[in-house]
Amino acid sequence: MEVQWLRTFVDAAETLNFRMTSERLIMSQPSVTVHIRLLEESLGLLLFKRSHNRVSLTEEGRHFKKRAAQVLEQLDASVEEVHSFAQGYRKKWILAISPLMAETILPYVLKSFISEHPEVELVIRVEESEHIEALVESEQVSAGISALPPTGRAIAQYIVYDDPLLFILPRDAYDDETGPAVSVEKTLRDSVLFTHHHPVFWEELLGKLRFRVPGIRTMKVTQAHIAKRFIQEGLGASFLPKSMVRRELVEGRLMEAHFDLFPLPVVSTYFLTKTMGVLEEDFLRRIQSVYFT
Repeated sequence: MEVQWLRTFVDAAETLNFRMTSERLIMSQPSVTVHIRLLEESLGLLLFKRSHNRVSLTEEGRHFKKRAAQVLEQLDASVEEVHSFAQGYRKKWILAISPLMAETILPYVLKSFISEHPEVELVIRVEESEHIEALVESEQVSAGISALPPTGRAIAQYIVYDDPLLFILPRDAYDDETGPAVSVEKTLRDSVLFTHHHPVFWEELLGKLRFRVPGIRTMKVTQAHIAKRFIQEGLGASFLPKSMVRRELVEGRLMEAHFDLFPLPVVSTYFLTKTMGVLEEDFLRRIQSVYFT
């Protein structure tokens, strides 16, 4: 029995369409048919029923699908593990991090952490903050960095840092000393406001903004780095954590406008884990040592 026969069967059992399976596995449709036939001959069982150019799983096929998928998953995991061993890794540590945090935190600590722990295979999963707690809870990841605190008691949380929000605009032609004062209300009326790229503060903030400046035009942009790029291209404005725009402000690629309509919120970044081991402690210490403000 060939491994490729199993891969073809598992995909075909999912699609119930040999043509689609051939496209997904980048092989010819006759090859898919041959793989299925050879697997059925090897097992001595029919896995598919064929009727009028349509296929469906037999009862044996439905039963075998889950087992075959488990075999492939275990095989792939073993192959990955032996390759990691050959590269000198002796432990895998998986970190889930939101896209926002990946851009603001990760580059500062990654190099030193990897250098300090050459035996550790570090795996980065970029996930939305809403999903990170569940990944930590189910132990699919070792730890997570999220914009949301955990809701369950089984997860330990540590505040990495608190981040002030800034009102960010495209850079104008003036420097900071000679340029005219920016009118926040006029900017909000004249610009598109990019929203909902952070899971915590937008609903409350929009309510306050609409009360003070009616008629604001908004556009939902659910990724903060995309909102930042849109601002750089002169398409609108938004409220972004200071850590995310620190470099662009210093380099003059973005501009902060003094916001005086009401106090802006401060957002927190959380380190989530079920077990605070040596690697977790070291990674958290490195994150907290970075100066963002």
